[in-house]
Amino acid sequence: MKLKVDRIATTWWKAWQQQPTIAWAFSVIWLLLISWLAFLWHLGSTGLVDETEPLFAEAARQMTVTGDWITPYFNDDTRFDKPPLVYWLMAIGYKLIGVNEWAVRLPSAMAAIALTVLGFYTLRSYGVCRPAALTQLPNSQLDGKVRNKYILEKITNLQQQLWLSAWIGSALIAFNPLTIVWARIGVSDMLLSGCMGCALLSFFLGYAQPEQVKEKTLFSRAKDRWYLAFYILIALAILAKGPVGIVLPAIIIGAFVLYLGNGWDVLREMRPVRGLIIILTLALPWYILVTIAHRDDYLESFFGYHNFERFTGIVNGHGAPWYFYFLVVLVGFAPWSSYLPIAITRIRFWQRKRWQSAPRSTHLGLFALFWFTGIFGFFTIAVTKLPSYVLPLMPAAAILLALLWSDYGNSYAREMGRWGDGEMGRWGDGEKDKSNLVCLPSRTVDPILFSGIFNLILLVVIAAVIFYGSQLLGYDPAAPNLSELLQRSGLPLRGCLIWGATAILTGVLLWRRRWWRWLWSVNLVGLIAFLILVLMPLVFLMDEARQLPLRQLSAIATQVEQPGEELIMIGFEKPSVVFYTQKPVNYFSRQRKAMAHIKKVTLKKPQSSFVILLKSEELKETKLQPNEYINLGSAGAYKLIRVVNKAD
Repeated sequence: MKLKVDRIATTWWKAWQQQPTIAWAFSVIWLLLISWLAFLWHLGSTGLVDETEPLFAEAARQMTVTGDWITPYFNDDTRFDKPPLVYWLMAIGYKLIGVNEWAVRLPSAMAAIALTVLGFYTLRSYGVCRPAALTQLPNSQLDGKVRNKYILEKITNLQQQLWLSAWIGSALIAFNPLTIVWARIGVSDMLLSGCMGCALLSFFLGYAQPEQVKEKTLFSRAKDRWYLAFYILIALAILAKGPVGIVLPAIIIGAFVLYLGNGWDVLREMRPVRGLIIILTLALPWYILVTIAHRDDYLESFFGYHNFERFTGIVNGHGAPWYFYFLVVLVGFAPWSSYLPIAITRIRFWQRKRWQSAPRSTHLGLFALFWFTGIFGFFTIAVTKLPSYVLPLMPAAAILLALLWSDYGNSYAREMGRWGDGEMGRWGDGEKDKSNLVCLPSRTVDPILFSGIFNLILLVVIAAVIFYGSQLLGYDPAAPNLSELLQRSGLPLRGCLIWGATAILTGVLLWRRRWWRWLWSVNLVGLIAFLILVLMPLVFLMDEARQLPLRQLSAIATQVEQPGEELIMIGFEKPSVVFYTQKPVNYFSRQRKAMAHIKKVTLKKPQSSFVILLKSEELKETKLQPNEYINLGSAGAYKLIRVVNKAD
């Protein structure tokens, strides 16, 4: 049975190699499918999520209203938290498809799609493990037919692994919890990850290009064009989130070339002076213009508070222990995170001389390792910690696992031992090619077994947490009956069954050693099923419970609005109300302050009226009598009232 499956797989691959158009057509369909499912499906079907998303959305809308594309504003105040690229893209979306949730989230989704596609292309070009064996020909004294057969099979296996790397890697880039969540939210995190990730991939594509005769035309070589793309994308990363857009790539690339000892060669071919001019030309003008317009206010807010202080101190209470990002990666890259330790150790980064002697085209795994550890280490050192900070390392983790699984899943090379113990001894120089040990798992104690067992345990834990999670939810004042709604929806049980079934299938595959190569596919199917059957229904349920009442009351406030009437929010801040009413909102943390403000205004303007949004349970604390306000509407935990002439 095993030989029959291998024979079918080999025949299938050879047929695809004879007709590469079919493989590319399948790849296009594959990329469209995973991009649509992970990033575009129901992207704009739910409302903006408080607290952060509406801040970006409204600042972008203000740009289209005021025509000021330099200074971001929210609720009549400047918003210097982030540079303007995300606002510009949202504003362009408003112009093209209207002011809606689709336009807000499309920049994040498109950045994730671009990263997935370029990741596919990079892996299809260079997605092999450290393959000293792939560039080593068998003994020239061998019989010509045997030699040609060996070379042909070697090329076949190489092509097979490249395709597997690209398909698996693109799926893992798209389908991990952290990427799925942030690619569907209209904030700058996914935009930074997309720009930075594509920049790093562009660097590697330029770095790995074979040397060619220098052309006279500027950027005529493929190497130069990829480096040009790198510089442009770095400029966009700086415009997406500031200095971190260039600091992190510089750390990653600098450590990478320093390790390999080829820094001067890489620096010369990158033409850094030309690159710096490109970056400054694209990124610097906005920083100059906004500094001229606001001077110290901007410099202290953006560079001081949102960059320097976030790295050196705790901002907004976002502190965490040193091991915080180990937990974030474990959960945010689940269930794939089970296999990260083996994917990292199989690179054998401690064998520096081997890496220095290997061709550049074989360095993708090593580069992904520096990418991963560079971002992980940088934000572990930073004092302020948020889960989204390590979002840019997810593509590197996906590449590491794609190289692991494509090599492991290369059944012809693994099962028949073409590049391992037997065939090189029979067809090669009579010695075992030890460099292959970097690529192929051990035949004695396979480390994939331990990762698979951990994967099984993680799946069981996920199933249990999902099942009991709704019962452990604390009281949410924005949605008091959320726990009850979750229980009635049946989603916790459904999620538990999906991950429980995934765990069972994983156990079955672990029991049958020859099927270990399919462990990744079981995780992928489980994650996709969870996304379709649990996560998306959960998003709709959460939106209906937490955000829909605010949108409904915002619509009422807009309909009943009177000229010069002030909109007040008491006891909480929900930026989505500003976006959906498209008017300023005056926030007050306590009823006493709000009532004092109303009294002060009505003393000056006796005919003033106020629309107030507050929680229903807090209406009594305002000490308003029934004849002193008009009930405009109620939804969820909130109530909308109008107060007229309070001074009387």
